[in-house]
Amino acid sequence: MTPQRTAFRSLHAAGCFVIPNPWDIGTAKYLGHLGFEALATTSAGFAFARGLPDGAVPLEDMLAHIAEIVAATGLPVNADFGSGFADEPQQVARNVTRCLETGVAGLSIEDATADPSTPLYELPRAVERIQAARAAIDASGSGVLLTARAECYLVHHPDPFPESIRRLKAYAQAGADVLYAPGATKPEEMQAMVSAVAPKPVNILISSDLGLRVQDLAAIGVRRISLGSSLARTAWTGFIRAATEIAAHGSFSGLAAVAPFTDLDEFFKAHR
Repeated sequence: MTPQRTAFRSLHAAGCFVIPNPWDIGTAKYLGHLGFEALATTSAGFAFARGLPDGAVPLEDMLAHIAEIVAATGLPVNADFGSGFADEPQQVARNVTRCLETGVAGLSIEDATADPSTPLYELPRAVERIQAARAAIDASGSGVLLTARAECYLVHHPDPFPESIRRLKAYAQAGADVLYAPGATKPEEMQAMVSAVAPKPVNILISSDLGLRVQDLAAIGVRRISLGSSLARTAWTGFIRAATEIAAHGSFSGLAAVAPFTDLDEFFKAHR
C-alpha cells in the first residue's frame, strides 16, 4: 500500500477532516499549501472548466484528469468517479481497475443513472455495482477506499432521507468503506446517517453556507467533509461578476480586491 493510501485510511479511523475539491493542477497545489491532508476531484468542476455539463466528460479524459491531480500533489486523492462510466457491474469493475492505476487513495461510485425517467438504479442493481467495485479493489490489493454514494437528494427523490438511509445501509453491507448521501442539509438527518451505518465513516457534502462549522459536523459524528464543485463555483462566481460588469456596464469594479499577480506567480515559482 502506498504512503498516500495508508494515510488516507488513517484519516478515516477517527476524528473529522475536510477534503476539498481542486479542479486543476494549480488549485490542487494551492490546497496542499493551505495544509489540507487529502484532496478529492470534482467531476462538475472539471467539466465546467472543459466547457461541458457535469457528467459529460468521457472516461479517458476523466482518467487523465484524475492522474494529473494525483501527480500534482503528494497528498491522498479521492476520485469522483461518477457512476463508474458504465451500467453493467462487470464494466464498472473494469473501469474501477483502470482508475486504481492513476494512483488514487480512494474513489466513489454513485447510484444515479443519468436517465430522468429512472434517475436511480434499482437497489439490487445498485448493490451489485458496489459489490463489483469492491471486488475490483480487493483483487488489486491496493487498499484503496471505496465510497458509495446515494444520490437521492440530488435527483429529487420524493422521500430522499429514508431512501438514502435504506441505500446507505445496503451499500455498507455490500462492502463500501465510506458512505455518502450528497444533498443532506439538516444536522439531524446527517446524524441519523452516521448512526445508521456506524462504525463505518460518513462523508457529508457542504455546497453552500448552512451555518455549520467543521466542529459542528464533528460533534454529530461526521468523519469526512467534502465540498464538491463549491470551490470551482466560487471561482466562477468571481469571474462571472467581473466579466459581466465589464460587458454590461463598462465597469472594472469586479477587479477590486483580486489576488495580486505577484503572489500567485511567486507561489507557482516556488511550487513547480
